[in-house]
Amino acid sequence: MQPFTTLNAIAAPFDQPNIDTNQLCPTRFNKVPRGPKYARVLFHDLRFNADGTEKDFILNREPYRHAGIIVADRNFGCGSSRESAVYALYEFGVRCVIAPSFGDIFANNCGKNGLLPVMLPTAVVDEIRLQLNAQTGATLAIDLVTQTVTDVNGATHRFEIHSVRRQCLLEGLDDVDRTRQYQGAIEAFEAEYKGVRRWLY
Repeated sequence: MQPFTTLNAIAAPFDQPNIDTNQLCPTRFNKVPRGPKYARVLFHDLRFNADGTEKDFILNREPYRHAGIIVADRNFGCGSSRESAVYALYEFGVRCVIAPSFGDIFANNCGKNGLLPVMLPTAVVDEIRLQLNAQTGATLAIDLVTQTVTDVNGATHRFEIHSVRRQCLLEGLDDVDRTRQYQGAIEAFEAEYKGVRRWLY
């Protein structure tokens, strides 16, 4: 997993609340193997017509085709637990989503896949979206080390994040990599366990 430390990227404002995982990744794409194809899966039914041509959707417009941050309204990523919703965001190039609240499982899946969910007060997020709507293509700066978001006007907003999730993102550790950090202790336990319970082996 790619480490996440700082990010300075174009931010796309999404003013609609309750964007669910079926919008992020429609059900029929759930079995697509993870990879670059997921970039087209993101918001597929909102971005494309049946013949594959583009609709008028924010991520189909310049410069938001290159957005690395989404600033959303409340309850982003609600709905089903599909991890593919995070794959779609990541493969499109989004590395951070800022919102007043998230679907719990979605936020957890983000942290496991190198994407940072930032939760800020509603008034702050609303103000950042206003700034972005007023200045097309504006960028935001995210610093996971200091746990801050710097908005278009230069104001800094601190966010909270679980210490384990923060450390895994900073070091680029997924669940498997984090478990491997304890490989020595695991092997020592297994050796001792086998020694006193030989009949099981």
